[in-house]
Amino acid sequence: MPPKRKQAAGSSTPAKKARATPKAYQLAAPLPEGTILADIFKRQWKVGKAVGSGGFGLLYSATSADNTLDGTAKDYVVKIEPHGNGPLFCELAFYQRVAKPDMIDQWKSKHKIKVLGVPKFIAMGSSEKNGTKYRFMIMERFGEDLQKKFERNGKRFPTEAVYRLGLRMLDALEYIHSKEYVHADIKASNMLEGFKDTDQVYLVDYGLAFKFSCDGKHKEYKEDPRKAHDGTIEFTSRDAHVGAAPSRRGDIEILGYCLLQWLCGRLPWESNLENKDFVRDQKLKYMEDIPSLMKACFPKGEAPAAIAKYLQYVSKLDYAETPDYDHLRKLMKDGLKKCGAGINGKLNLGLPLSPKKGRKRESDNVSDTPSPKKKAKKTAVKSPKHRVTPAKTPVKSPRRTPAVAKSPAAVKSPRGSASKAKSPGTSSPRHTPTGNSFCTLV
Repeated sequence: MPPKRKQAAGSSTPAKKARATPKAYQLAAPLPEGTILADIFKRQWKVGKAVGSGGFGLLYSATSADNTLDGTAKDYVVKIEPHGNGPLFCELAFYQRVAKPDMIDQWKSKHKIKVLGVPKFIAMGSSEKNGTKYRFMIMERFGEDLQKKFERNGKRFPTEAVYRLGLRMLDALEYIHSKEYVHADIKASNMLEGFKDTDQVYLVDYGLAFKFSCDGKHKEYKEDPRKAHDGTIEFTSRDAHVGAAPSRRGDIEILGYCLLQWLCGRLPWESNLENKDFVRDQKLKYMEDIPSLMKACFPKGEAPAAIAKYLQYVSKLDYAETPDYDHLRKLMKDGLKKCGAGINGKLNLGLPLSPKKGRKRESDNVSDTPSPKKKAKKTAVKSPKHRVTPAKTPVKSPRRTPAVAKSPAAVKSPRGSASKAKSPGTSSPRHTPTGNSFCTLV
């Protein structure tokens, strides 16, 4: 278990050594329509039109040029970057180890589920153009990301939809975790609808995916100020805020913040996202007092009990502990039952909301009637179960966001249409993984 941090009274934060600024990623040159790429399996792919953009270049529709796979240009995309870059390398390592079609199909069969929200690995390869070597990956094509829907919907999702999203994401995370990986950057903009089945949602963008265990041994809990605040600031875990390596409890915590935001519209610490230490301290405080967090998020009524219980469970998880996915799914199912909704219903994420008339939640415990005001009780501040406490002197950790050459938008996974600059949060990517985060590359 992670030890509590100790700091002597009156001690000051030691000065940090200056770190070199990460080198900017090189942009991939545009690929002419009709370009043929050969993957490592000797299959050929014909590049179509650009369907999206990213920090390293464009995403293109793709089709099997030699008819070795079924599908049209609408079913696949190709993601390409120069060999010197890191994001796609991270994703390729993940997909090769975790997302092969037979692996996913076996899991679905064993757990008796029809769909798993993890994209399948299709193909990869290398190509050279004008003296520059590129790596590429062929992926399934997906639809719109949920962040766009969230914003169009007045920054709310219906309560029933939130519980159903929770169920889908818990299935995906349990699978990923079973392969000794964590995602570390769960958020609505990294969840895409299926291209054909918009009722299914896929968790994408594994550029920050981390192998939390090698040979069955969990990574040791170790705080590192140089790595503090990795991920997307409003959602990232308390572990990430202090520079500890990503863990399963971190993924479950990040998902909890997403569920909470989808229900209430705005997390308490979103008022000052520029101050990362403030965000860290707010999370540490509120995760020690879930009732206060619920009051801050739902000032006009009682919070959904299922979400409060979810976060209460997260607050008691240990760093290397295996989450009880069945228990967490049961909380989501109980929430649906209290809403009078079926477990297997459709997501219905795009239900219209009328901010002028007010919104009635389909929640298990939410009303628009303000609850009676109570006198605030003075309570002693307890040391977080999470094993970390905010430093007396705020630690200013250097930004870990690498300098990126100007591009139309941030790096995104394949979409059904050209992507745009996304909001609200942008991930702070780690440096290119080394042997510390990956076992031997397959």
